[in-house]
Amino acid sequence: MGTIPAARMASWVAVSLFATHAPGVRAVPAVAGAGAEAQAMLGSPHETDFAAPRAASAPVIVIGFVGGFVNHENAVHSPVQLAARLRGAYPSGVYVQVFENHRRQEAYRKILEILDVARAGKISDQEKREARIIIYGISWGGSETVTLARELQEEKIPVLLTIQVDSVEKLGQNDGTIPSNVAEAANFYQANGMLHGRPEIRAEDRASTQILGNFRYDYKAQSLPCQGYPWYDRMLTKYHTEIECDPAVWNRVEGLIRGKLPVGDAANVR
Repeated sequence: MGTIPAARMASWVAVSLFATHAPGVRAVPAVAGAGAEAQAMLGSPHETDFAAPRAASAPVIVIGFVGGFVNHENAVHSPVQLAARLRGAYPSGVYVQVFENHRRQEAYRKILEILDVARAGKISDQEKREARIIIYGISWGGSETVTLARELQEEKIPVLLTIQVDSVEKLGQNDGTIPSNVAEAANFYQANGMLHGRPEIRAEDRASTQILGNFRYDYKAQSLPCQGYPWYDRMLTKYHTEIECDPAVWNRVEGLIRGKLPVGDAANVR
């Protein structure tokens, strides 16, 4: 696995606590987040009748993309398991949804719908500024992660974090350059087999985006069983499948995401 640059060590300290090589994917405890969700500011009893209460802010939006032709509800796959854990840990204040990688436009429309808190049919500049969005994906889903962030950039909507796991670039897309509306980005990959991920991502604008790291995993020395995955995945795309079922990888992904979620909304999860 790659090492974290010294300048970014502070951003990665919480995440490293989640690494584990125990078999199976398990839930992990919440870590300190980027701050509690802004509460709705209601009108004071002493204000005049003309003072309208401010609308509540949108929840933190977490969008995941599965790879290949995987169904978004297939719980064998780690992106789906991660989403389920986050939903259980954050019953309010956080919207979590996984999409097939060919349903990016549906994910995009859902984000716009959620951000339109005032239900005006158009997202205001304030609603855009207050957006808190996290996107993650594996394989083709990693490519869609960056493409979705780029579409949001066109609307001047910021993204807190993008995470790619063994990202495989789709035709006509660019999964290697992170758009400047993304605050932080991380890339996990393995370099073996006929199907492997992009080894490096870079920031379109280094002043706007921090690349947390390009983290390499190697499964040649120690193979993972990936129970429940189809035999053809385990045979034809062996290493690509193993990074998807590796709990060490996904605990780190989860740690990064939880680090951006509101601490006050987390449920007690054992």
